[in-house]
Amino acid sequence: MAEYRLGVQLHGHADDVRGICVCGDAGIATSSRDGTVKFWTRSPEKESEYVLSKTLAGHSSFVGPLAWIPPSDRFSEGGIVSGGMDTFVFLWDLHKGEVVERMKGHNSQVTGLAVDTNGDIISSSMDCTVRRWRNGNAVEVWEAHKVAVQTVLKLPTGELFTGSSDSTIKLWKGRTCIQTFSGHADTVRCLAAMPGLGVLSASHDSTIKLWALTGQPLLEMIGHSSLVYSVDAHSSGLIASGSEDRSLKIWKDGVCVQSIEHPGCIWDAKFLENGDIVTACSDGTVRIWTTDTNRFCSDEELAAYKDLISQYTLSRKTVGGLKLTDLPGVEALQVPGNSDGQTLIVREGDNGVAYSWNSAEFKWDKIGEVVDGPGDAAQGQVHDGVRYDFVFNVDIGDGEPIRKLPYNRSDDPYAVADKWLLKENLPLTYRQQVVEFILQNSGQNNFVPDPSFRDPYTGGNAYVPGGQPSSSNGNASKQIFKHIPKSGMLSFETAQFDGILKKVTEFNAALSSDSEQKQLSLSETEMSRLPAIVKVLKETSFYHTSKLADADMALLVKILMSWPAKMMFPVIDFLRMFVLHPDGAALLLKTIETGNDVLMETFRKAVAPPVQPANLLTILKAVTNLFDSSCLHQWLRIHCAEIIDSVTNCKSSFSKNAHLAYATLLLNYAVLSIESKDEQSQAQILSAALEIAEDEAQDFDSKYRALVAIGSLMQKGLVKSLALDLDVKSVASSAKASMDSKIAEVGADIELLTR
Repeated sequence: MAEYRLGVQLHGHADDVRGICVCGDAGIATSSRDGTVKFWTRSPEKESEYVLSKTLAGHSSFVGPLAWIPPSDRFSEGGIVSGGMDTFVFLWDLHKGEVVERMKGHNSQVTGLAVDTNGDIISSSMDCTVRRWRNGNAVEVWEAHKVAVQTVLKLPTGELFTGSSDSTIKLWKGRTCIQTFSGHADTVRCLAAMPGLGVLSASHDSTIKLWALTGQPLLEMIGHSSLVYSVDAHSSGLIASGSEDRSLKIWKDGVCVQSIEHPGCIWDAKFLENGDIVTACSDGTVRIWTTDTNRFCSDEELAAYKDLISQYTLSRKTVGGLKLTDLPGVEALQVPGNSDGQTLIVREGDNGVAYSWNSAEFKWDKIGEVVDGPGDAAQGQVHDGVRYDFVFNVDIGDGEPIRKLPYNRSDDPYAVADKWLLKENLPLTYRQQVVEFILQNSGQNNFVPDPSFRDPYTGGNAYVPGGQPSSSNGNASKQIFKHIPKSGMLSFETAQFDGILKKVTEFNAALSSDSEQKQLSLSETEMSRLPAIVKVLKETSFYHTSKLADADMALLVKILMSWPAKMMFPVIDFLRMFVLHPDGAALLLKTIETGNDVLMETFRKAVAPPVQPANLLTILKAVTNLFDSSCLHQWLRIHCAEIIDSVTNCKSSFSKNAHLAYATLLLNYAVLSIESKDEQSQAQILSAALEIAEDEAQDFDSKYRALVAIGSLMQKGLVKSLALDLDVKSVASSAKASMDSKIAEVGADIELLTR
């Protein structure tokens, strides 16, 4: 078989390329984490090359699956269907470059798309459902799996398949499952047709399988070393797959005949009709690979690509369990060792080389080159080029950075603690905690200290684990996460009451002077009651004794239910502070339980188009403050999906403060859903928080709160596997590189959870 070689590289996306759609002879569509869909057409000057024809921008977060609608009377140049992290399905008119249908209904990321022969659009989602859309409206909705649906495939012969995080594939007739294919050991990420034979599946278990339409497994392809994200087949019988292991693999009769390394994971791989293969890479580049010598790239471009791979590989190479780039250089050999036989690993060129300290001759003796072996991970860790049995992460607390504490089982833990505290310039009063931490985490709880030992600083005997605890504030054995999980609720507790009253008075006067709306205005007696309520709300130190009356709640209900939308925001702001008072929350709940859900009515009024930004901001803060009262938690649980869904639709009207209020709302919802073990709500909250975390335009505070919500849901909730499916690793990596220390730290917390 002729070997594939680099043909063309398409640069234009600003972030990971997530999806590819071959649009017949018209061109290639690609989707990206940068929120756009790009359409590439053949260059008029050179047929083997492609040029960017259109950029379709409309999604508010990263775009994933794509589908093609051939040219027709409706679409002279064809149409493109796109699905996003923002839960929308868009239908684009390629000629106009505009969205002609916005399909909203999914509660989480759209993961798969297909177009039926009658023109219906079929979508799958992380919300466990499949939806059939016709003329922009959902005509069928059903729960296809109990966990996230990752992909959907419609065969030309009519069969509909779904693949899921439950590791199964299902064959559907209408909304009825007529066959379940079981065989994968992990998430089924992608499905593709194998002409004349059946269906291909790519899985997180690192395999590709070929299935007959009866559900019988025909072939298993093993060769990838990590998650397989995509698979596609060509009429020639070739199969292409893309993986987290950074390789494009080409298969023939179940055997891998070629593997092509990329400078990042491969999210998607598709065959062109001529047999060329298009890959979507996390480095933001689309590449086309070909066996036709006439379409090969230049020798210079190929050399540059090979150099890129070499540099990328070098940056990720490990020796002895440590990145090569993290090892000290040969200059470290100028520093004498501490004991005879001490091992030191240094970087020499592209290799790690081990040396042993020779005390007799006072020099480092070369042992040889170090390579990773199958058991390396279990043989200890490396710190500053030296191998240890353990390298602990120690959190001293009080905002101090995490420190590395290396330790060997043969070491005296007291001596190690003393030396480490001096090196880190930490108080020696931490010594007892450090020793206990070492013994607990190295499995040496039964360690018996040497009775002859005398503390060189106090003259006392060694600290014995399990003895009287120290009164020191040190906390070396504290959990290593700095910002997660979040406990307790956040609220917006400050208000400009004078401004609120002034605006309410102004609006009331306007209503009084309008003959058609005069009946909506408040009487002098009612207006005089508002400052009295404010006086109670201002005196927060007396909340345990002060009272609010039924009449106070009735007054707010009257205004909220009757005043025009454009005048609502100061009253919603009043409500925001009202519910922070124990009586206020109880009175609101009492009103709702009588059948008058003024809260939901107000919310729907505030988010209804045309959205008033002031209403949106105040209702976000008001709903956020509801979490402060446990008596309202059940109401919040019941309306979680509608609240998040409705607010998401209003994001185009957000101000900076609204972004922060929304992130705070999601963080509170994360805490609440963890307490109630509500997996469905957790999935929706996670998806919304990830959308904020991935938005480069977000301010630091909003992004930080979204990241804390994500980390908390992963650590204490039920959606860790879903977060991994949603590529939370990339979110964590991006956060770790932030200039803001808090975001970088919570990014590190989340990254630890992905290991």
